[in-house]
Formats: sequence, C-alpha cells, structure tokens
Amino acid sequence: MTCQLFALCFDASRPLRLARFWSGLLGWETTDDPRDGITLLPGDDTGFRMRFLPSQERKVGQNRMHFDLTSTSLEDQQRTVARALALGARHIDVGQRPEEGHVVLADPEGNEFCVIEPGNGFLADCGFIGALACDGSQEVGYFWSAALGWPLVWDQNEETAIRSPHGGPKVTWGGPPLMPRTGKERLHFDLAPPVDGDLRAEVDRLLSLGATRLDTGRDAAGRVPMADPDGNEFCVLTPR
Repeated sequence: MTCQLFALCFDASRPLRLARFWSGLLGWETTDDPRDGITLLPGDDTGFRMRFLPSQERKVGQNRMHFDLTSTSLEDQQRTVARALALGARHIDVGQRPEEGHVVLADPEGNEFCVIEPGNGFLADCGFIGALACDGSQEVGYFWSAALGWPLVWDQNEETAIRSPHGGPKVTWGGPPLMPRTGKERLHFDLAPPVDGDLRAEVDRLLSLGATRLDTGRDAAGRVPMADPDGNEFCVLTPR
C-alpha cells in the first residue's frame, strides 16, 4: 500500500480570500478543516483537495508548480479568463511567447496558473484541471510515481508525468534547467498514510525512495515535514 495525495496546500496571507477565489473558479465547495486551515473539496475527479494555510512569509519568485486549466473552445478559454479576472486574478508575464495560445494569470496572492488553449493533445482526456505542472527533474518524477503508486504516462527527454489510475489531473515535471530556489515553497503536498498504515513505516519507505527528513519530529499540526529528491517540501499527515 502507498500513501495518498491528500491535498495540495497553499501558504496564504489571507487564506479565506484565496480559498474563495479558487472555489469560485473551480466550483469546489469549502469545508471546515480540523488542521487549522481552509479546505476545498473537489467536485470532479481531481482526487485531492486544496488547503489554504495562514502564512506571514511573502511570496518571492515564481512558484515551482502551477495549475494548467483546460478549454473546450476559444470562447470557453475566454470565459475562464474573464471569470478568473472578475474573481481577482491578473495577467502576468513569465516569458511566454506571443504565438503561444495559453493565457498566464496569477491568483490574488500571485500564484501563477495557465488557461490552456483548446486542442491540447496532452491534456485531451483530462478535466478542467488538466495538469499540475511542476519544475523538476526526471528523478523527482520517478520518486513521486513510486511514492504515490501512480504510473508514468510520459517519460521523454527528461520530462516526466504521472497520473492516478483513477484519472484526474496529470502531474508533470519539465526537466532541466531547474528554476533557482527563492525560499520556502508556497505550494506543497500533504500525503496521508495508507488506511490502518504505520506512519513510521511510511516515512521510512519514502526515505528509501530518496526523500529526506526536514527535522527529527512532527510540526505543531502533527505533520512530518519531508523533502523530495529536488528539495521540494511535503508533509506526511498523522492519522486522525
């Protein structure tokens, strides 16, 4: 048994505001979070929730992961962009070329995301959240495939992608060169151990796959902080 991708977590200076933005854009509902955050539950096959955690740290640099949202037509793409802007997003420039068909936006706290043009073959069988696109090495793609038990659906030219056997978004890594690290990541994964699993055994399994411990214990919320082979932080949750 492998651990489950329980949540994608956002550090936020105003968690409620950010949760309302993504709830409005994705159509997901808010639920109470016993771990001192705000949680959105997926209304589709995404398979993981989104959590918004209070943080006083300022965002510095570009995030190493972002959502790619899909479109069924140019009109649909324009509607998604217009809805995002009305909810508080803004256009940003991350070096995209004029001939590229996707639209790059940032949410109210500056977290980047893309609205992909229609006809994208790689995301053709995905839902509205087509992919969680990450900056990362081939090694880290292999790590997450083994950690979650998700098969590789792409492995070419040091670019990798995995996807849950149950569907949902792809998680992709673009290969080198990697972006420079600019401080603590604003987005990270929360993993849940297998049902009736042993937390220590799961942490040891992740260590054997190439993860590292970020300290020797658990944080105040009962999570075990770890990092993947590229140094990206993630947490293993204590069973409750």
